[in-house]
Amino acid sequence: MGLMGRDRLRRARLGAVLGAGGLALAALAQVGTASATPSVRSPTPSGTPVATPGSESGATPSATSSPAPSASIGKGEGTLRVLTFQGYVEYGGASSRVNWLTPFERESGCVVKLDRVRTSEEMAARFTEGGYDVLSATPDLAGLLVEQGKVAPLDTALVADYRRIPKRLRELPGLREDDRVYGIPYLWGVNRVVRGGDGPRGPLALYGAAPAAIRNSPLSIADAALALKGTRPQLKIKDPFQLTPAQLDAAMRLLAEGEGPGRVYWDGSLDLVRALSAEQVRIAQVLPYHLDLFQRADRPMKVLKGVPATGWVDSWMLAAKPASPNCAYRWLNWMSSVRAQRPAAAWTGLAPANPEACGGRARRICEAYQVRDDRRLRDVLFAARPTRDCGGQGGECTDYAGWAERWKSLRASSEPGKQRISD
Repeated sequence: MGLMGRDRLRRARLGAVLGAGGLALAALAQVGTASATPSVRSPTPSGTPVATPGSESGATPSATSSPAPSASIGKGEGTLRVLTFQGYVEYGGASSRVNWLTPFERESGCVVKLDRVRTSEEMAARFTEGGYDVLSATPDLAGLLVEQGKVAPLDTALVADYRRIPKRLRELPGLREDDRVYGIPYLWGVNRVVRGGDGPRGPLALYGAAPAAIRNSPLSIADAALALKGTRPQLKIKDPFQLTPAQLDAAMRLLAEGEGPGRVYWDGSLDLVRALSAEQVRIAQVLPYHLDLFQRADRPMKVLKGVPATGWVDSWMLAAKPASPNCAYRWLNWMSSVRAQRPAAAWTGLAPANPEACGGRARRICEAYQVRDDRRLRDVLFAARPTRDCGGQGGECTDYAGWAERWKSLRASSEPGKQRISD
């Protein structure tokens, strides 16, 4: 979740990794390293996030109840503070062609103070410090912020393209609570398992003795649980993101079985591409973005059949007490529109939530993710934050903190000298 942001710092080196076969990858290489820091004036607190007095509606619904639809967004407050991942918002610092922030400032009259982070954990810590109006949250963080009351319910009537986003994405757990909406889907990804050459096959192949590459995230435990679901029905796993202690134990045992010097835990695309291109691993968990890169380098990978796909959606959320609610709604409108989602998808290698963005530079990304195929979208098991109440379905499950601790223990128990590819 948010893992593609750090790829902007590395893509320029992909061609060198794959040698002559990497010319197609080099064509995609663009580097975005700077954070936007435009000058701003101190924001003036202005209450809850809806149209302010003087707008057509003048309505101000409570942040603790389902907002009533408003006719329009009020006048912008002048400044908007945004927290997001590296690569999710670009202003031309990396390339003059990669800029979907400046047009927003010009058209909205809202000057953006942009802060960017690399991980969900870093985002959670930064957001806790306060002062932000909007943030792009991963599923694990989104669920926590809703639970803690740190984000406000949204008036989706003020977001013009909200209904263009597929219902499957709009109604994911963590983005809705009762009839209230808390997140506007932005970018999404899907995990696929691939093999190179004569690599192993089957739902458990990723966790066997063959050298493998697994995404370095606690939520990768869900993929292990899915592999078990297909081979050990006695575990009665219904939702791979909501596991009882016994189910979690079984998934962790499966992950531990393949531990050894050959396993790679990857954090960014360059690391994964290097391991696969050098045939350091024979099987790997990848994104459609990576499949496309290898296809263009004339080194196609084979997707394992019969392995269910997990995924995640990163969404824009509104702080519970934003200083600039009207600028925030203008931002939500902009970031759900084609004009922002098309360049964002092309730059990050992630799928746009708004299918109307699937044109121009984003066309190939959308084809890789099969964005317009509703059946494929329904088949993806999208991540939700693990909770003790099993996602509100009853029973006793292990929460995300427990998952993170078990993942940390797995990583700490790695054999001395075991390779970990990271920054």
